[in-house]
Amino acid sequence: MIHANGPMRSPNTVGRPMEILLVEDDLEDAGLTIETLRAGEVPCRVSLVRDGEEALEFLRRQGRYARAPRPDLILLDVNLPKKDGREVLAELRSERELRRIPVVVLTASEAHREVLKQEQLFVESYMTKPVDREAFHGVVKSLRKYLLDDIVLPK
Repeated sequence: MIHANGPMRSPNTVGRPMEILLVEDDLEDAGLTIETLRAGEVPCRVSLVRDGEEALEFLRRQGRYARAPRPDLILLDVNLPKKDGREVLAELRSERELRRIPVVVLTASEAHREVLKQEQLFVESYMTKPVDREAFHGVVKSLRKYLLDDIVLPK
């Protein structure tokens, strides 16, 4: 697991940074995604895992991930070793504690959207790789706003 911290948090930020779990086996794609997040305005902390089994261990806080943070958002590649993104998503959606975590599917193919829809595996959004910075920032910002709408801050 790799954590990407550092310049992703603004000194004017109130509260904790958004926790993002990036599930991506291609280190070049992972690096581009992390750089895109760093260039954005949403303070976040990224944890990277590289296959579907590792993603589920992280989310279930098993083994070496016993103290893993609960992600506010999952960025999930579809083509993964061990368990592919569809299998990970199916297991996420079947578990009460995990089904409410928003998922953005990262895919190199538009065909994956149709497969996920046919299998009724609901996701919040899709991003085609390589990730377009502007579109990606828009998705992350809207999900951040969605998450913050559930929080009541003191006056």
